[in-house]
Amino acid sequence: MMMNAHREDDEGAQVIHLASARDDDPSGHAERGPLERGIASGLAFLRRRLSGEYEVDEFGFDPEFNDTVLLPLARALYEHWFRVELVGLDNIPEGGALLVANHSGTIPLDALMLSVGVHDHAGRHVRLLGADLVYQIPVLGHLSRKAGHTLACKADAARLLSKGELVGVFPEGYKGVGKPFAERYKLQRFGRGGFVGTALRAGVPIVPCAIVGAEEIYPKIAEVRPLARLLGLPYFPVTPTFPLLGPAGLLPLPSKWMIQFGEPMTLDEYDADSADDPMTVFNITDHVRENVQQMLFDTLLRRGPAFL
Repeated sequence: MMMNAHREDDEGAQVIHLASARDDDPSGHAERGPLERGIASGLAFLRRRLSGEYEVDEFGFDPEFNDTVLLPLARALYEHWFRVELVGLDNIPEGGALLVANHSGTIPLDALMLSVGVHDHAGRHVRLLGADLVYQIPVLGHLSRKAGHTLACKADAARLLSKGELVGVFPEGYKGVGKPFAERYKLQRFGRGGFVGTALRAGVPIVPCAIVGAEEIYPKIAEVRPLARLLGLPYFPVTPTFPLLGPAGLLPLPSKWMIQFGEPMTLDEYDADSADDPMTVFNITDHVRENVQQMLFDTLLRRGPAFL
């Protein structure tokens, strides 16, 4: 009889515990498994989408859509395919700053991986400045806006920095992302240094960034210029797998990535008017480029073999 009494007491305690859990969690999530919670969350997301109960900023940035749809898709590549490792996260400051990185890869997945890494490990969104072509492609342009990115223009960059955002820029542009494999990890020219003028006017630091791994995902061995002109593209690449293998050739090779953030380069000794001095802008641009190039060499040594 005593054993039965103890059993009844235990069962009663379990019932009370479950009832208490339901009271503490009116949504009923305490009773749901991961699959049910995922379905409920997805349905709630769709309801907000259909009813318009979500917010975007003046640039079209949709944080909920970015965090729920875009980043999870990219995160699979980040964690399991490229196995990205971050170095120097402590160098990302709070408030407004300009993140300046090398650009490579034939298809610019480096921008996507940078966004995932900073979001997941530094808790910030990188607002990337993209080329006009990105926003001339309907779906790609729309998704880029949703992800918080915008055109590479001084006005948009200044507005973002004034709001304390972390703005990312790739000064090499297409010259970097489309360079042949034989020139991997050799920085191209950093344009006219417009990003330096932007940082000077906004009074924000420049954070140099080196991305290693993107060069190996689509090794560009040649290009078809007539086809590029026909399609309105800066280049039409030929890689060991594309176009030979058709759509299958678009699968990136699983290189090992490392992204390193250097110490912020403060520009306190300059005033905003220095942005109009070509020699000052040139000298700072050259200094930033040298820093990124040296970081690339250091990170390459640290990473070791490209696919291990």
